[in-house]
Amino acid sequence: MDTILIDDDPTSIFLTTRLLKREGQPADTVKSFRSPVDAVAFFRKQAPTGSLPHVVLLDLNMPLLSGWEVLEALKPLEVSLLGKSAFYILTSSLALADMARAKGYPLVAGVLHKPLDRAEIQTIQARVQETMPS
Repeated sequence: MDTILIDDDPTSIFLTTRLLKREGQPADTVKSFRSPVDAVAFFRKQAPTGSLPHVVLLDLNMPLLSGWEVLEALKPLEVSLLGKSAFYILTSSLALADMARAKGYPLVAGVLHKPLDRAEIQTIQARVQETMPS
């Protein structure tokens, strides 16, 4: 399961990467972007090749581009990304408005609250095994 983390907080990236490794994900299958602008550029480059991550963990509150703005920037690539990359919103917010808004984005498979735990990672891994091509 290839995973991309898009989060401006190095501590969150470290903890999430560590949790993924504990759940059996090899380190070389986890890539992180502290800059959402760089992450969007990555997807624009990779989408035409089809070489995309299975899972994207996307923080909502970041400078330059919020998680919502990243999703908006990726709308032209939705056809290429759907069925290949499952996006999960990461947030420390408990706002119901975020949950409702996430449903308006076909790429978003779910909303997860920080910090992630083992059960959430295992659920994502199981979903990837069931629904995504390897």
